[in-house]
Amino acid sequence: MKKLTDRLTAAVSAAFEKCGYDPALGAVTVSNRMDLCQFQCNGALSGAKIYRKAPIMIAKDVAEALSGSEIFSKAEAVSPGFINLSLTDGFLASVLSEISEDENLGVPQCEKPETVVIDYGGPNVAKPLHIGHLRSAIIGESLKRTARATGRNVIGDVHFGDWGTPYGLTIAEYKVRHPDWSCFKPDFDPEKDEIPEINEAELYEIYPSASAKSKEDGEFKIMSRQTVVDLQNREPGVYALWKKIKDLSVESVKKNYERLSVDFDYWYGESDSDGYTGELIERLNEKGLLYESDGALVVDVSEEGDKVSVPPIIVKKSDGSSIYATFDLATIMQREHDFNPDRIWYLADKRQALHFVQVFRCAKKAGLVPESTELRHLAFGAMTGPDGRPYKTRDGGVMSLESLIDTVEEAAMEKLRDSEYISGDKTEAAHRIGVAALKFGDLSNQPVKDYIFDLDRFLAFDGKTGTYLLYTVTRINSILKKAGIGYDDRLAPSEIFGGGERDLALLLALSGESFEKAFADMAPSALCDSAYNIASAFSKFYRDNRILTEEDPKKRGCWLALCSLTRRILVKLLDCLAIETVENM
Repeated sequence: MKKLTDRLTAAVSAAFEKCGYDPALGAVTVSNRMDLCQFQCNGALSGAKIYRKAPIMIAKDVAEALSGSEIFSKAEAVSPGFINLSLTDGFLASVLSEISEDENLGVPQCEKPETVVIDYGGPNVAKPLHIGHLRSAIIGESLKRTARATGRNVIGDVHFGDWGTPYGLTIAEYKVRHPDWSCFKPDFDPEKDEIPEINEAELYEIYPSASAKSKEDGEFKIMSRQTVVDLQNREPGVYALWKKIKDLSVESVKKNYERLSVDFDYWYGESDSDGYTGELIERLNEKGLLYESDGALVVDVSEEGDKVSVPPIIVKKSDGSSIYATFDLATIMQREHDFNPDRIWYLADKRQALHFVQVFRCAKKAGLVPESTELRHLAFGAMTGPDGRPYKTRDGGVMSLESLIDTVEEAAMEKLRDSEYISGDKTEAAHRIGVAALKFGDLSNQPVKDYIFDLDRFLAFDGKTGTYLLYTVTRINSILKKAGIGYDDRLAPSEIFGGGERDLALLLALSGESFEKAFADMAPSALCDSAYNIASAFSKFYRDNRILTEEDPKKRGCWLALCSLTRRILVKLLDCLAIETVENM
């Protein structure tokens, strides 16, 4: 169905045209002064220059043309030329009825088919997920779900880091510690020889140890570099051990992502694009873009007008091995081949901005994707402690993602410990509440901004928190269960009776537009704002009315229908934030 503001714009544009003015002046926006009106049109101010007429006179003409409308209860010209608009309760109720019956629950659908690839998560093989992986995972998951809700074909790819220097270091350290393993023997046969089971604790300790050693031990550093070359050449023993390491890493990573309700359509890594690196080099050579610099192969990506220097992008190191940029360019080729996407979005720390400028410019210069394909780095800031620095453990270390999730779950369990509304095991409820608090505390901020991690505030039952939203849903659950109404019943009020009820109805009518805004701005915070505003309006409506004991059957029926629709829309908003609801709290 069409956006509410688009429908109102069509009505006001027709009034402008009826009065002899350009209908393009009739754009309607949501009012930022709801105490004065629900919507506003400022077109008369622009029309004044065109028609050499006072804007207030144009506004009065249009307001007069709108009088008696079934849509607007008020169309008022206000100096110097604003048109203040409010809807009739009948029209607002009809919009809610349409939303309730709409299979997309009022979320506007994209006008033409579009494929979006979202690259998020970005874990590394042989390393546990840490707190720095949180934002990419949950922002990316929300944007994936939001884009799907707007009717787009969306492909989520975790894009493992699994094919470069860190794995040379890791495998070289294994060779030092376990020289007797069959994979390090010259006659290793992957069809016959077995590699011992890898200990997860040792695996996660090995990379930092090897990285530190490479800074002090020149021979080890040379050995690790050669191991990278061996890996990328698929030397049997090295490659077999790498596969074993990757399988264990993927299994571990999946468990933590599942706890966050984050999943991916593809679990590709840099290694999956390796088959395109040869074609990449050929393409860059054919275009005359590749040249040698200090033994490395590079491409110049600077452009006239650059305010800061953009250095050449290195495609091959002097030892012939590939690096991140190589894999990213090869992955773009792979995605173009496999998916022919209209957009490719990358969720990554804002500190990687230069890297993506280099990669995207190189991809466009080489024609790896059509010029029309959008390549976009969706940068995000850091989660910080109260001191404004990146959040750390109490001993100053980097917290694992697993430990962070454990922490929020334990805090939520403490909140639920004395709850009389949840019988039996409270573990699942604590998990959902804790994760909701964590996610909403993050996603309610603009992605590019840093924010302070404050678990006590995130878990508060009042204010703009995920906990408050879950509590609101449980309150509606209780009302509907007592009234014998199913959660999926398609109900909507046939009438609207009062002010608080009207405020809630209007927010529900506008809820679909928050999905469009979240997609356009690439920011789930628009969904958070919509969900919180609806929950706040519902709380006021609930506080002001005795819904279940209302004696007027028509009013009671309309109020229950409004509760039902509120729940459905809140759950949809929360689902696009990848937040699961609970039955009771």
